[in-house]
Amino acid sequence: MRRVDALSKFLDTDDGRNLLAGVKRAANILRIEEKKDGKTYEGDVHFSQLIKGEEKALHSAITVATGQTRRAIEQEDFEGAMAAIAKLRAPVDAFFEHVTVNDKDATFRENRLRLLNRIRQATLDVADFSRIEG
Repeated sequence: MRRVDALSKFLDTDDGRNLLAGVKRAANILRIEEKKDGKTYEGDVHFSQLIKGEEKALHSAITVATGQTRRAIEQEDFEGAMAAIAKLRAPVDAFFEHVTVNDKDATFRENRLRLLNRIRQATLDVADFSRIEG
């Protein structure tokens, strides 16, 4: 119940609503591209193929947020977990504003889709955002 309460409070904030929108956008792009390509985009992101600052910033932010979120959840600090995941809002927004996921270069496209999968996976530690209305 404390986890649900913390999630509810988080989603009532601007960061929560905007992160939810960004996560849903990432999940929708992934769903469409995975269906079209007949494969999933799991696996490691290749840092050397992140050429835009927003890609690098998002990758780093996910790594930090994931670690903080997992530690908070292990300690049953659900508000702390929400605070950690909230730090993804700005990097997710910047990524979608400045990076074209479906790049002409297939290597960059695949790596960016893997990065979107990292967003989806990072938020799954907190909640399945795809099941949240809004």
